[in-house]
This record gives sequence, structure tokens and C-alpha cells, in this order.
Amino acid sequence: MKVLITGASGQLGQALTRQAPAAAQLLLCGYDELDVTRGESVRRVLAMEPEVIVNAAAYTAVDKAETDRDAAYAVNTMGAAHMAQAARDLGCGLVHFSTDFVFDGAQGRPYTTQSTPNPLNVYGASKLAGEQAVQAVKADALILRTAWLYGGAGSNFVRSMLRLMRTREELQVVDDQIGTPTAVAGLAQAIWRAIERRLTGMHHWTDAGVASWYDFAVAIQQTALPLGLLPRPMAVLPVPSSAYPTPAPRPAFSVLDKTDTWRELGLTAPHWRTALADTLAALAEVSSER
Repeated sequence: MKVLITGASGQLGQALTRQAPAAAQLLLCGYDELDVTRGESVRRVLAMEPEVIVNAAAYTAVDKAETDRDAAYAVNTMGAAHMAQAARDLGCGLVHFSTDFVFDGAQGRPYTTQSTPNPLNVYGASKLAGEQAVQAVKADALILRTAWLYGGAGSNFVRSMLRLMRTREELQVVDDQIGTPTAVAGLAQAIWRAIERRLTGMHHWTDAGVASWYDFAVAIQQTALPLGLLPRPMAVLPVPSSAYPTPAPRPAFSVLDKTDTWRELGLTAPHWRTALADTLAALAEVSSER
């Protein structure tokens, strides 16, 4: 099976590459090799003749998107439309990723795929428009919403926290934004299962459980210390979002209901703390080998 992965150099693209089954023939395109914002990208994809396109290319700088609106929409909306057009023209499968940030966080209970989106920021609005573009062009695509992604590589909350915890005496982390941390390794495993089962339509996937960013930060320190990833403990203090204003407003509660997806895939995600422990253990192993 020939599978094209866009955004292959990003943290999700790398995880998809590592988790790929032996039978998969991978066509890996980073942003330098395939610019999804440009129409000629469609022609390039057609020439590669993949059987499945996994569109992991995304603009994810949430705060920067508030003043860089055109760039966010170019990647997250126009790029999504381009990949959907290529998949339609080839008659091949398409996997596209979206986000919990398409919701406003006001309902206070996990969002299902039938919940009404209402994004609070430009990033979320551009991802919602990308979902709609994909659905309009290729109705049988798989659109997977996920949240709070992290891994041992790339730019993410876990790596940022480890860096700050090594250099500061104290950290303040918001405790009134609730969601679910999600390891890219588990998400990649789910995607390959979804491709195998030819899953289509709108679905949600995250790890199990819920957390605030403060909970997540505390767990990172607790897990990293005995692994030798941090030199010493430090104070992690909870603060409200009002104490840490950001250009882009965030939903206060963006937990996704993924039970339907777990059932259809026959695959249940681990609790986020278990996935975090696995990720940090792997990171510690790599660090010890250097």
C-alpha cells in the first residue's frame, strides 16, 4: 500500500513514519518537498499515485495565527482543500486532522462528533473551515479531531516544560483550561488501524482522562525526575488564565468524546498519564545513548 504523508517532518508526521506497518510504502513529504498551500501541489500528488493521503501538514501556532490569519487559512483550509481534491481525482483514501479548538468549551461535557463547533480563535476557525472544505470535496474522507498533541520530538508542551524546568526556580501554569493530553505515538497507531479498516467520516481521538495544563505540568515533573530528565524538583504553581493572557482565547473545556472511534477501531487509548510515562521513558533512553 502506497501512503503519502504530508507534513512528514512534523511531530505527527515523524510518529506516523515510525509506526508504519512493514507493508506500507511511504512517500514522505515535508514542507520543503510539498507545499500544500499551492495549487500545483495537487499535480505533484497525482504524479505520485498514492493509495492513501495522510495530510499531517498544519499551521499550529495558535497565538501567532491571530495576526497571521492568511498563513493559517492557507495551510489549514486551502491546503486541506488541495489534498482533498487530489484524493478525489485519484480515487484514493484521505486522512485529515482537525482539533478540539473548533469548540468554544462552553458546554462543560465531552464534545461528540455531532456537537456544534464554535471556535474562539483564528486557528480553530481555520481548522473548522478545513474540515468543511474536505467534506465538500471528498465526502468519504476520514477527518480526525485530536487535542494537546506531544511527543519526544518537535515543538510541544512537554518539551517546553522540560526546558523551562531545567532553567527556572518556579513555573506558573494555568489550571482553568481542561482537555486531554495526547501522545503522538498512540495517535499514529490509531491512524494506521483506521487506514487498515478504511474508516471514513468525522471521528475523535485522544488519550483517556482529563487534565488542566497545570495537572499536565505537575505530571511531567513527577514523571521526569526519577528518569533523570530533570536535575531537581521545582515549584509549579496553578494560576487562572486571566493571569496569563494570550493573543488567542482558548476554550475552558475541550475534552472530546472518542468512545465511538475506540469501538470502531477496536482500539482503546491509554490514560494520558500512562502515555506520558511511556513517552518520557523513551526520551530518557535516547538521552542516555547520546
